[in-house]
Amino acid sequence: MNTTFKLLISGRILTKSGLVHNFKYSSTAWPFVKDTYINDFKVIDYSKKYDYSKSTHAFHCMVYARMNEQTFTIQRPRGCVLMQMRFDGYLGFPGGLVDPGEDAIHGLNRELEEEMNLDLTKHKVTEKDFIFSQHSSSRNLTLHFYALETTLPELEKIEARVQLAKDYGSEVLGIVRVPLYTMRDGFRGFPAFLTHAFIGSAREQLLHTLQHLKLLTPEEISDALAAKPHKG
Repeated sequence: MNTTFKLLISGRILTKSGLVHNFKYSSTAWPFVKDTYINDFKVIDYSKKYDYSKSTHAFHCMVYARMNEQTFTIQRPRGCVLMQMRFDGYLGFPGGLVDPGEDAIHGLNRELEEEMNLDLTKHKVTEKDFIFSQHSSSRNLTLHFYALETTLPELEKIEARVQLAKDYGSEVLGIVRVPLYTMRDGFRGFPAFLTHAFIGSAREQLLHTLQHLKLLTPEEISDALAAKPHKG
């Protein structure tokens, strides 16, 4: 089934169709480590997958739960989203390169187990969790993004397991909940969160996916991007 929707933050159109997740590749290079602050990723139609067969491929996932509970007695976010504080001081999502010859979905689940200690007997990414893909021509890097939904009680259990993950304390320095609300001053909360340093296209992945999953409206995202802190 084809699904087409507008990507607010870039004005491009993404067509999700003909997805294949079990391709193989042999590149083990990291051409994108330098200049990670440069973001030239563009959304691609991954049904044209063979156009990117010689690219390095990385897979990341947003773990989230829908909710309707008050925070600070006044805020009622529509969801709870997890991100990571990385070893380099940037915010990002769990995931990474898939090993040469490894099935892409299997590789992503392996990364989630290593970085989050995710219990794969209870939670596992599948093809239906795919959101969108991006490509950086300057780094010949293609990113594939997924979103794994859980219940809020299960998400809290996932959070509690993170400190026992294989990569905790090395690649992963902590787990972070995204504040999906804006406080009365118009800046604290989600707008303030967006001013932090995000690795690569992680900020765009977050905004795109929040809109796609209807955890935030296009107007809420636009307002958050435009918000400025109050002086004084």
